[in-house]
Amino acid sequence: MASLSSTPSMEEEKEGSVSVQQSNPQSQHIAASSSTMDLPSNPSWFTPKRLLFIFCVVNMINYLDRGTIASNGVNGKKRTCDDKGICKSGSGIQGDFDLTNFQDGLLSSAFMVGLLVSSPVFASLAKSHNPFRLIGVGLSVFTLATAGCGAAPSFWFIAICRMLVGVGEASFISLAAPFIDDNAPVSQKTAWLAVFYMCIPTGIALGYVYGGLVGEHLNWRYAFWGEALLMFPFAVFGFVVKPLQLKGFSSVESKKALTPMETVSTVTDDSDASKVKGPILVGGDGISADELNETSKSLDIHNILNRLSQFGKDMKVLLVDKVYVVNVLGYVAYTFVLGAYGYWGPKAGYNIYHMKSADMLFGGITVVCGIFGTIAGGFILDRMSATINHAFILLSGATFLGAISCFSAFCLRNLYGFLVLFAVGELLLFAAQAPVNFVCLHCVKPSLRPLAMAMSTVSIHIFGDVPSSPLFGVVQDHINNWKTTTLMLTSIFFLAAGFWFIGIFLPSVDKSNDENETQVSPNPMVDTKTLPDGNGDKGPAEVQGSNFRPPC
Repeated sequence: MASLSSTPSMEEEKEGSVSVQQSNPQSQHIAASSSTMDLPSNPSWFTPKRLLFIFCVVNMINYLDRGTIASNGVNGKKRTCDDKGICKSGSGIQGDFDLTNFQDGLLSSAFMVGLLVSSPVFASLAKSHNPFRLIGVGLSVFTLATAGCGAAPSFWFIAICRMLVGVGEASFISLAAPFIDDNAPVSQKTAWLAVFYMCIPTGIALGYVYGGLVGEHLNWRYAFWGEALLMFPFAVFGFVVKPLQLKGFSSVESKKALTPMETVSTVTDDSDASKVKGPILVGGDGISADELNETSKSLDIHNILNRLSQFGKDMKVLLVDKVYVVNVLGYVAYTFVLGAYGYWGPKAGYNIYHMKSADMLFGGITVVCGIFGTIAGGFILDRMSATINHAFILLSGATFLGAISCFSAFCLRNLYGFLVLFAVGELLLFAAQAPVNFVCLHCVKPSLRPLAMAMSTVSIHIFGDVPSSPLFGVVQDHINNWKTTTLMLTSIFFLAAGFWFIGIFLPSVDKSNDENETQVSPNPMVDTKTLPDGNGDKGPAEVQGSNFRPPC
């Protein structure tokens, strides 16, 4: 290790040793600017409030898609025949592809396949690639996939496109919330999260209205093409804007500068060095071209294995965190009900209370209660002093009262009584949106936030709204009673309140400002912590100029 900190003598340089510092003249410039690379430099116009606004619009478009496919105008109804043999033609997706209720519910959850696979991948890639660029990749996939939904010739084609829509949502939901948490004022962090998550009910509600209008006056396919046009400029924005950096992650440029393979590759990329036959000297030792290729392959394998190992360690940290696990369990039960509400709500309202404009009524209630409930939850938690314990108190109380109100609403026969109680219930239930995500972000260290959000999202979908929609359809097909099926579904809200009530009694620590961990390069060959004599503070050029040689 001592040789690592030494520098070549003047005599060695005269003897013709080719150092990495000499082969890469730009390394000194990289070293001089390495300190500034570690600090994110944001465009002057890219203020925190503008970041919040852009993320809110993107989030709203994501959930507009959820409401659109659930609307009666786009989802439609299947072909029916009465006892006399008189049949009525179907409409929308269900009518065009002649889908059963189970297939219809399965279609609503198809995009989760892409989301479940992609969420952990995007969270892991955030350690080696700029998170802002990853969001741009995901939104591009979302744009193409929604356009494909509009052109779908069959059930299976649109099902595959729905899966790809999940990829776009995965990149955004895993990384957007940590960006907002980093840039929000300290005293308003939960309120900013509330504004962001307010776009979930708002987007779904607007999707009901949007899908109903487009499906009725044009065709359900135009609704998806409209979504693609709305998202396209944001997909481009993710690539052209100067990227931001997340807290808990060193800049990607600095990581690249510290990667030894770049040190070697600069030699082979040099026009003069490429003409040299025989061994290439790096740090005073010879490496042949074949050895260089073997080294490159070996380091690539090491990188992959190290990332998988790190992912396993990070997952273990999350799974043994009782606060995180209890919070996610409550979120799963909560999302199970909301997912089925979002998809089957308009149809249930139409069949139970014979609503003439179920899309408009459910859309209106959801958007008003979603906006005020979500914002109220964030502001109340900030006023209570935003702590994990206070968040659990708010989560359990609001969910329990909201469950009572919604359950009572579906027990009534009167339409107006139902609308009042259901609105009160949704107002209370949506108050949980900001606190539950506040707990996810603040019960883990900064570098684990993307993975915590990703796994929370994976859990609430794979155990929540993915199975809930088709299961609701199966139960309804079996018992053929919309009110009973809906009451059975609503009772699961009490389970969510119970999980969050347990969280009140768990010891909790806010780890969001934990600066004790240093994010290292995924390359296992780089360990600046072990450099003696203060070399851990040296720039990349100083390390490259030493006698360091990558192992073969």
